[in-house]
Amino acid sequence: MTHLPLDDVRVIELGQLLAGPFCGQLLGDFGAEVIKVEDPGRGDPMRQWGREKPHGKSLWWPVVARNKKSVTCDLRTPQGQDLVRKLVAEADVLLENFRPGTLERWGMSPEELHAVNPRLVITRVTGFGQTGPYAPRAGYGSIGEAMGGIRYVTGDPSLPPSRAGISIGDSLAATHACVGTLVALHERERSGRGQVVDSAIYEAVLAMMESLLPEWQQAGYQRERTGPVLPNVSPSNVYPTRDGDAILIAANQDSVFTRLAQVMGAKELADDERYATHGARGEHMAELDELISAWTVTYPADELLRLLHDGGVPAGRIYTAQDMFADPHFEAREAIVRVPHPDFGEVAMQNVVPKLSGTPGRVRSAGPALGQHNDEVYGGLLGLSPQEIAGLSTAGII
Repeated sequence: MTHLPLDDVRVIELGQLLAGPFCGQLLGDFGAEVIKVEDPGRGDPMRQWGREKPHGKSLWWPVVARNKKSVTCDLRTPQGQDLVRKLVAEADVLLENFRPGTLERWGMSPEELHAVNPRLVITRVTGFGQTGPYAPRAGYGSIGEAMGGIRYVTGDPSLPPSRAGISIGDSLAATHACVGTLVALHERERSGRGQVVDSAIYEAVLAMMESLLPEWQQAGYQRERTGPVLPNVSPSNVYPTRDGDAILIAANQDSVFTRLAQVMGAKELADDERYATHGARGEHMAELDELISAWTVTYPADELLRLLHDGGVPAGRIYTAQDMFADPHFEAREAIVRVPHPDFGEVAMQNVVPKLSGTPGRVRSAGPALGQHNDEVYGGLLGLSPQEIAGLSTAGII
């Protein structure tokens, strides 16, 4: 199967780090031609990020830059800006995550870019959006996570707000930016015109905060940190096992809790007024967790999981990367792929999601070397001669 669902879409990716480039990764996973424009000599700082660096190379870069082409261009120069305008004329999407006003200073405002290509979708990812009093502020994912609400409710209630161990704010903003880009491309088929997609990190986080806002507005209830559980959602917690492992059990729906009670050999719990309904279980969460823990700790983890799965109760271990590599379900669904790499031989990474039955995405290449596609893009797409490309390189423009 050679056809990919977005293989007729060309994306010019400006910006760096994660909030914009993860959107480019998602589009590239489904076939979009993503031309990543990087600063000559330095490139995207993501080329250096990450804790482990075999061969002095980032293990993050092969993932976030997969399926992309790399060209170099100094966007701060008139010649570099002119190159981007030429690329825009041949593109469907311009993706950037600079601070608001940066493109405008470079003579590439949406109005100016649409004068070059009226069908262009301009996707802009920032901390606070393109408008409003905070728009000019520098905005990182961590700040968006804090202001969007997820930091306040994350962690142990006895400790200050915590954070997820990943850059969740950046990734959420990029995911919403991807959705917005696809919506704008669809609308373009009707109107014939592109538009601006404005994705703010704090708003992308806020969008995931469930009923936090109406709980405060209607009931004066402020969600607090609750550690490993959700308020009034029970049972849904981590429970001990006889061999020192810990198993997560999620049986908060009435029918599922009935199945859990049967597996426990305590069918009467499902009829007990303290546990018979979702609301009642939420009110008696602590005592119910104690009952379940007293049962789970009598079984080794493997046997406990077998009992729960056979009984139709959602349960599982909390996986590390090592667990993922060893899991037969991950293997059967090809959740992890190994991609050829010039330095690592091959590099393992998460596969494309979601899975499409007819035109699935795929990882075609790991992150490219800096400027690897200069000749292909500037020569092949823009038609510059080898002498012109050499001259731009000598001048430090590319």
